[in-house]
Amino acid sequence: MKKVDVIVVGGSAAAVTAAITCRRHYPEKNVLLIRKENKVLIPCGIPYIFGTVGSPEKNLLPDVALEKNGVELLIDEVTDINRSGRTILTAGGSTIGYDKLILATGSNPTTPPIPGVDLKNIFTVKKEITHIQQMLDQVNKAKDLVIVGGGFIGVEFADECLKNRDVNITIVEMLSHCLMLTFDEDICVVAEKIGQEKGIEILCQEKVEAFIGNGAVEKVKLASGKELKADMVILGVGGVANTTLAKKAGLELGPTNGILVNRYQRTRDEHIYACGDCAEKISFFDGKPSNHKLASIATQEARIAGANLFRTRRINGGVIGVVSTAFGETAFALAGLSEREAIQKGYQVAVGEAEAPNRHPGCMPEMFPLKVKLIFEKGTGIILGGEIVGAKCGGEVINAISVCIHQKMTADDIAIFPMGTHPMLTASPIAYQLTNAAEEAIKEIRMN
Repeated sequence: MKKVDVIVVGGSAAAVTAAITCRRHYPEKNVLLIRKENKVLIPCGIPYIFGTVGSPEKNLLPDVALEKNGVELLIDEVTDINRSGRTILTAGGSTIGYDKLILATGSNPTTPPIPGVDLKNIFTVKKEITHIQQMLDQVNKAKDLVIVGGGFIGVEFADECLKNRDVNITIVEMLSHCLMLTFDEDICVVAEKIGQEKGIEILCQEKVEAFIGNGAVEKVKLASGKELKADMVILGVGGVANTTLAKKAGLELGPTNGILVNRYQRTRDEHIYACGDCAEKISFFDGKPSNHKLASIATQEARIAGANLFRTRRINGGVIGVVSTAFGETAFALAGLSEREAIQKGYQVAVGEAEAPNRHPGCMPEMFPLKVKLIFEKGTGIILGGEIVGAKCGGEVINAISVCIHQKMTADDIAIFPMGTHPMLTASPIAYQLTNAAEEAIKEIRMN
């Protein structure tokens, strides 16, 4: 029987990062990554296969990083874990021993229990090349596409599926606005306006009652009684942790049905760790269970798990949640809590906003406005969250805001943020959005 120091189960962002992190911290240990897929899609790039990228084969996670870091790769499926004997069994018949095991089995898309959901040409977004190619082939033939769910998946698919196609697209969203689970209403309204200007029909506060068709989908019936023509449906309503292997091994699950782990990413079995979408998470702000499933969180957890396997070196402070997307030429992003969510959690908040061109002077090439909104706890002045809308450089600005949250900086700390500016790269130092939003919030914080 073969035996290795570390086995990592999974093939996507968390698994690759955990394996590489282990090798960096413990170069004397041998690491084996086992995944069932011959090729792995980059999860966040999947919507862009349908427009910008154009093919699943152009959206693959390369194995060169594993090879470069001395991680052994086995294409097989782990079917069982013998915890007492510390071995795994694969579908190919191999039994392999381990000292430490990392589960990074990801998540599966949610299929809502709606009548007719099993009709042909109704797709969830699976991270499988063959499945995505089938979706792409159908999109290329579709005339009437209905997307159920107005979150990031729904908005990104709508934007990409419009490119180079003559197709009618409708987004159906249960909440009062698209992207409402993430952003405050004022930012959601901006996104919806962009979509409507592109010709996307957006139906909010609507619920799908049934899918109708003879073998293949033909219509989508809404609870309001309205019926939509549809020769293709994409379901973008979230995902659930893939814990099949963990449950079979008797590992404990948490409140959101992820694999229960402590702050070191270790399960109740001292030899088994878990990270990524399959693992339970808690909020940075209140320690309560979090449903966030993001590649950025997965790799953060993977760096904690991989470093802690043989010595405790890192601790997980909880999920902040940093998300971003682009709708047309406009970026939307959030770090931490939105104003609405902060209030729901019981915080008294102070909010500061600042908008300015992302170049100075404003006549510079590639100028685009960028708005920054910062949310602070009013009593302490500590930042709770931030939102941006506008120029695509906001994708990096939101990361700076995340650092401010992680370090529990105050509005005064951010107001004297040591920035670097340049006419071709950033806003003016006078109008710099991050510091000016903080200054605006300080006025509110100091009001009695």
